[in-house]
Amino acid sequence: MPTFTALTTLPGKDQADKLGDAMERLVPEPTGVGVFEMEDGSGLWEIGGYFVESPDEAGLAVLAAAFGAKPFVVSELPETDWVAHVKRELAPVEAGRFFVYGSHDADQIPQGAEPLLIEAAMAFGTGHHGTTLGCLKALDRLANGGFVGKNVVDIGCGTAVLAMGAARIWPDVVLASDIDEVAVEVAEANVKANALEGKVVCLEAAGFGHPDLVAKAPYDLVFANILKAPLIDMAPDMGGNISAQGHAILSGILNEQADDVVAAYDASGFDVHTREEVGEWTTLTLTRR
Repeated sequence: MPTFTALTTLPGKDQADKLGDAMERLVPEPTGVGVFEMEDGSGLWEIGGYFVESPDEAGLAVLAAAFGAKPFVVSELPETDWVAHVKRELAPVEAGRFFVYGSHDADQIPQGAEPLLIEAAMAFGTGHHGTTLGCLKALDRLANGGFVGKNVVDIGCGTAVLAMGAARIWPDVVLASDIDEVAVEVAEANVKANALEGKVVCLEAAGFGHPDLVAKAPYDLVFANILKAPLIDMAPDMGGNISAQGHAILSGILNEQADDVVAAYDASGFDVHTREEVGEWTTLTLTRR
């Protein structure tokens, strides 16, 4: 069965969300609509719909004009077994002591490695992306330096691979939260697949607002692999939720955005512990003054 995509961009989250909502009412209706902030620093938001039959291009043109968006680009995608494709293309990843793999590569786990199983169908957050790889390497560096996380949380956890990495090497329970309900379900499935039930607790929450997160603060280590804008917005809350000499591992930051993030966290009481670039992405390890 062919799949069609319809993509456009516009500035501003509110208008992007409204356009996404309006797309849901198209006939034929999309099987899914996504609204994402673009990661190129442009301030634009991408709105995309997926269709199993050719979309109403006239209706899309009306919506684009009504919301001040660029004209939609409609494309037909070839039929592809994406899970099989991912299995072929995504080799296991080593990040310090951590070995991130799919079940099809279970026979390749090196002796002494800390294995983290993320299935190919849940590819975002496997460790192949520079942000996830950078965070796992930062975690490995902290542990090699003698740090032991006793109160750890992963904010915006996605697959929960970072929370699971911490749970693999330290004895205390790690919290993992995400604002997206589906992401939380994926995280819980990964926790179960890695036999870490009870070691990683997954929550649906925005920032530090969940009562369970409030109750456990302050933390000695916080992961936040999200994007520049929400990281900067979160800086004051991070300062209030990390103990003195505690750490934050931050990513989702393009290399050219890193100085802005460092400045925001400096103002909230953090010093740079380490800073590493992996491809076009920067990972920051910060220490609370």
